[in-house]
Amino acid sequence: MNLTRKIAIDLGTTSTLMYVPGRGIVLNEPSVVAVSIDENAVLAIGEEAKEMIGRTPESIVAHQPLKDGVIADYRVTEAMLRYLIQKTGVSVRFLRPEVLVSVPAGITSTERRAVVDAAISAGARAAYLIKEPIAAAIGAGIPIGESSGHMIVDIGGGTCEVAIISLGGIVIAHSARVGGNRFDEAIAEHIRKRYGVVVGAQTAEIIKKELASAIPDEETRHMMIRGRDLATGLPKETTIASSEVTEALREPLAEVLQAIKYVLQETPPELAADVIDKGIVVSGGGALMRNIDQLISRACAVPCYIADDPLVCAVKGAGAALENIDAYKRSVLLTK
Repeated sequence: MNLTRKIAIDLGTTSTLMYVPGRGIVLNEPSVVAVSIDENAVLAIGEEAKEMIGRTPESIVAHQPLKDGVIADYRVTEAMLRYLIQKTGVSVRFLRPEVLVSVPAGITSTERRAVVDAAISAGARAAYLIKEPIAAAIGAGIPIGESSGHMIVDIGGGTCEVAIISLGGIVIAHSARVGGNRFDEAIAEHIRKRYGVVVGAQTAEIIKKELASAIPDEETRHMMIRGRDLATGLPKETTIASSEVTEALREPLAEVLQAIKYVLQETPPELAADVIDKGIVVSGGGALMRNIDQLISRACAVPCYIADDPLVCAVKGAGAALENIDAYKRSVLLTK
């Protein structure tokens, strides 16, 4: 049994990651819960539940209890957190752990309260919150305590968080409700309109990972996809090109650029000079999209870099804040 009494959680729209000091990242599971409608009981959580999406009978619903980075279904989120905390091997019964959860910068006080309550109901002794851009910046190795400005863009599953950080705090931030899920929807919508084929969310996600590029690739890649023909209702195969995926993603990516430009326009001149000097750091799952750094760099005329291991920046940063809780308490942590 692990007697550690601290857990850092990156509670995301698409995935939930957990970090235990001394052990590192101990869990990375999809934020999906399968619920039986008849018994009103949780049937599966995480990877097992994700595999059920789009494949369930009427009596079972597989859904994501978080929407745009905040809790949409409180009871299911609490059940998911309880299950995932237990899965880390941290005993909730004997030693209720201290939990630090990363949340979107634009979260309201009501949404904040819901996260704290869900964590405590799930077995935490105390729950703290850290704003996602700060967690991602710490995880990306940005020295947030310096008096110079650093810009972080964290593109997650539900939100894109953009922030200027200086002296350990957020100077200006903006949360756009656009992220990996919106990219998947845009791809599925394009296939439906162009080919009359309906594909599921998981197929759209696979297409995104295989073919998506933020700017047109020099060589066009193709992929065979399967879905349901809208006209006949029968299964159908078709081929999609990477250039089409780039075109389909133009609109949601424009929203990401808009959020970045908004923050740059609101940034005080001294800090703007620092950003030009140091560049923009991109983290989150969206940072894995091919050429996203080039797209941002061209649109904003500022150098852009992808963080090391962008998927886990936020949870690593939250873990580092948790291990040095006293050092970060004033500038980083929001208690209830």
